[in-house]
Amino acid sequence: MTLFSANLGFLWTGIPLPQAIRAAARAGFDAVECHWPYEVPVAEVAAALDETGLPMLALNTRRGGDGEFGLAALPGRATEARDEIARAVDYAARIGAKQVHVMAGRAEGDAARAGFLENLGFACDLAAPAGIGILIEPLNRWDAPGYFLKDSAQAAGIVAELAAENLSMMFDCYHVARTEGDVLARLEAVLPRVGHIQFAGVPARGRPDEGVLDHAALFAGIAALGWDRPLGAEYRPEGATEDSLGWMRALR
Repeated sequence: MTLFSANLGFLWTGIPLPQAIRAAARAGFDAVECHWPYEVPVAEVAAALDETGLPMLALNTRRGGDGEFGLAALPGRATEARDEIARAVDYAARIGAKQVHVMAGRAEGDAARAGFLENLGFACDLAAPAGIGILIEPLNRWDAPGYFLKDSAQAAGIVAELAAENLSMMFDCYHVARTEGDVLARLEAVLPRVGHIQFAGVPARGRPDEGVLDHAALFAGIAALGWDRPLGAEYRPEGATEDSLGWMRALR
């Protein structure tokens, strides 16, 4: 049976995060993940997770200012980047989240790459004592033009180069399908470097039973590769989230 995680950065966005966690549990999700929970008191999130028994798989570092998609690869922003990494790791540890996604930001070139690797090393060292993993994620050029991580090979190469036990990549099937084509072939090529998998309909990022990507075949292929952890539903529902969940019953 395929397990699913609700990404609460996209699902149930109209209600407070603790209520969204409870809604995900009622809907039958096996886990949750979120983007930026920092304005919500830790105790409220922890209570909702404890009440529902759902694990929090991951959260993101903050994006930075307007139009920024993270700070970790931006030359000259290391102090801010590390402050946000520390904030994210602390919040994750206090709610029992398993991973932190360190957002790279819009940047390119040798200085950006060198700074990103240094900041990732800092993140891995900081998170390791708490048993927290660090994630990096390539984004497609339409949704995030200029983002530092552009494809799965680049991200997997950075994971391999740093060789930190708690560093892996987030493989978002939606982004890979938009940018690289054959999702399963790309996943198989980088699977040892993958720490989390997400999905959405292609190309509109709607529910997974819409669009050109066959998610029934995709999920079967992922299972055949030996993946048995929850897959993250990070799609934009039209209308109420509850009304968009028919795919979960059909594809589980």
